[in-house]
Amino acid sequence: MEVIIKQDALSGSRAAARVVARLVHEKPNAVLGLATGSTPLLLYKELIRMHNEEGLDFSRVTTFNLDEYIGLPADHEQSYRRFMNENLFNLINIKMENTHVPDGMADDVPAACAAYEQAIADAGGIDLQVLGIGSDGHVGFNEPTSSFTSRTRIKTLTRQTVSDNARFFGGDESKVPHHCITMGIGTIMEARMNLMLAFGENKALAVASTVEGPVASIMPASILQHHPAAKLFIDEEAASELKLISYYRWVYDGKPDWQHDA
Repeated sequence: MEVIIKQDALSGSRAAARVVARLVHEKPNAVLGLATGSTPLLLYKELIRMHNEEGLDFSRVTTFNLDEYIGLPADHEQSYRRFMNENLFNLINIKMENTHVPDGMADDVPAACAAYEQAIADAGGIDLQVLGIGSDGHVGFNEPTSSFTSRTRIKTLTRQTVSDNARFFGGDESKVPHHCITMGIGTIMEARMNLMLAFGENKALAVASTVEGPVASIMPASILQHHPAAKLFIDEEAASELKLISYYRWVYDGKPDWQHDA
């Protein structure tokens, strides 16, 4: 796992965006895995800027989102489909039919999950997966103790996740859905690259456990230690609990020029 420490969320997001942009330039029909929530917003804003000002072309790109709440229609103000449309898809030249978000209103959820997995396979697999991390170490909605071999499926959110996400529902936890569809950890680990973003002091303990702790299902993100191409973009606050912080800086600063895509 490559740990890239930037001064703040903006500089970290811009560095991450350069990795995504490089992939799209090199492989115009790239398959991107995308995340929602507040963490990737600056990344998406930078990709939109690159599209508008530098001609970054998404016309052949395919996307698969990590998750969606069960019971929220696509036009609900807190659905992840609407989030992606408003914060990225409607603002770049991607074809809407090439964007995929799990169907939270599916009549047959297990069948919808199996179809989502098949669609990823049919697209050739995910080239780069964007990830955030929860304060309890969850990735996507793979809560603590999720199986490392899990596939896209229905999950029940923990009380901590419901509490963390209440801010998007006016602070009212009773309005937060308790179930979701999420890509599994096994699905995430099959992406050719995983790119995780984590910013702020409240993510520091989860980041330290992910990078330097044991690989354990109680900290789902820790499985990224076993991924062959995982990049973790964090700010100074999120890096504050790392024991080997000086080493990560040394490694990054000493990279040869041809490796400096971030």
